[in-house]
Amino acid sequence: MSLASPFDPSRSDLVVAVVGAGAMGRGIMQVAAEGGMRVIAYDMQPGAAAKAREFIVGMLERGVAKRTLTAEAAAAAAARISVAGSIGDLKAAHLVVEAIVERLDVKQALFVELDGLCPPETILASNTSSLPITAIAAKCRQPERVAGLHFFNPVPLMKLVEVIPGIKTAPAVTDALMVIARRMTREPVRCTDSPGFIVNHIGRAYVPEAARVVSEGVASAFGIDRIMTGAAGFKMGPFQLQDLVGADVSVAVMESLLAQFYGEPMYAPQSIQRLRVDGGLYGQKTGAGWYAYAEGRRVDPPMPSVPSVKPSRIWLKPSPRHPELQAPLRALLVQSGIDVETGQEPSADAAILLTQIGYDLTTAIVDLKLDAARTVAVDVLFGVDKGPLTMMVTPATSPAVLAGVHAALAASKLPVFVINDSPGFVAQRVVAHIINVACQIAQRQVATPADIDKSAKLGLAYPHGPLAWGDQLGPKRVLHILDCLESFYSEPRYRPSPWLKRRAMLGLSLLTPDAVVT
Repeated sequence: MSLASPFDPSRSDLVVAVVGAGAMGRGIMQVAAEGGMRVIAYDMQPGAAAKAREFIVGMLERGVAKRTLTAEAAAAAAARISVAGSIGDLKAAHLVVEAIVERLDVKQALFVELDGLCPPETILASNTSSLPITAIAAKCRQPERVAGLHFFNPVPLMKLVEVIPGIKTAPAVTDALMVIARRMTREPVRCTDSPGFIVNHIGRAYVPEAARVVSEGVASAFGIDRIMTGAAGFKMGPFQLQDLVGADVSVAVMESLLAQFYGEPMYAPQSIQRLRVDGGLYGQKTGAGWYAYAEGRRVDPPMPSVPSVKPSRIWLKPSPRHPELQAPLRALLVQSGIDVETGQEPSADAAILLTQIGYDLTTAIVDLKLDAARTVAVDVLFGVDKGPLTMMVTPATSPAVLAGVHAALAASKLPVFVINDSPGFVAQRVVAHIINVACQIAQRQVATPADIDKSAKLGLAYPHGPLAWGDQLGPKRVLHILDCLESFYSEPRYRPSPWLKRRAMLGLSLLTPDAVVT
């Protein structure tokens, strides 16, 4: 049987071997067994594979107790898992999945051994999250049967799996893995062999850009987390996420991918992240990171206090570019009993409130010839109904105006975070950076636009697929935010992706594929 026409991946007697009995290996064994496949568990450490099987049986029994699995299904899945006495037992497998240490030399050595051991039609797959599949297969006599099958932890709960062909992988191998992944009840996405594949590539935007905001003194880590989980709708803030994953792990991935992309500024981490790693502030596992932890629980700092002053009279400068976004803020202030002026010009004692998108406040003040001492801004791009409200000031803002507008906004009972001046506030610039990175992934033809969005939602739990989110905000608006960032900083980090520019200029959805796929 040749790799041009491999075994039927739907066959009822399909055998999957898993090398590596750690957390990832156990999870892959479990979903394969639950998917009706016979599983051979192997680990070079004596007894490790047997312990993995015991652990899986316990998980299956827990599923029965929670009524997510019948007793019969659990027993059948457990019966399908056997423990290899030696690596030679893997010859019986149709598919071997490697889930061992993330080191290229170790993986290459294993694949050379499997290549010489397994029949020619056996597919060899790596669960690597960051190493090139082409490099893993490079020393094999049959590199065409080697591919990536990247699961996410915890495997039984995370539905996404990335299917990655190397440069020499036979198309039939990739097709077979897509079928097998679905049999495991996963959601497979196909992507090219490139740094970070899809999910880890998209992830180069959220945490690094948030760290950039902190490094500039624009906002605190706690404030950014609250803004991103509130107004922007993320399930976890970027600094909560880094503390959970561990700064040692996340920074190593950032630095590795930056190197693989030959120093691409768009993916650069920040020095304050490396400093925390060097200081042992990894996060939850060390008891301290961006947050302190007591008995394993995160300790949040107190919310910013509201100034005990009379709320300011506010002139909300009309915005002809986005009146539909500004209107809810005006209504919120009025409903809170704030005196909102409606004239074309502010009175002498009114604070000036802007709702600009993209521009930093200093630039807006200069361009509009406003009184810097009494001008502040509020981000309205993501709505103001659920908060927190983000209020931005400049070095020239009067302390009295700052306190008065803060009190006026807080009258709505929504939390308010006051930040220093920045193009794109916080949420605008972070989300625009995420969308821009996703557009670059599409531009590089790493994956289809639909699979990029699916990967972000299933693999990263983002509130929206980044390309669909760009459509929701408006591609021209996202492009404008990036243009403002690039103009202000004069840095290539923020240069807009050609994918975004073309679709914004043509009035197309960011999910529109190229007419010709090369």
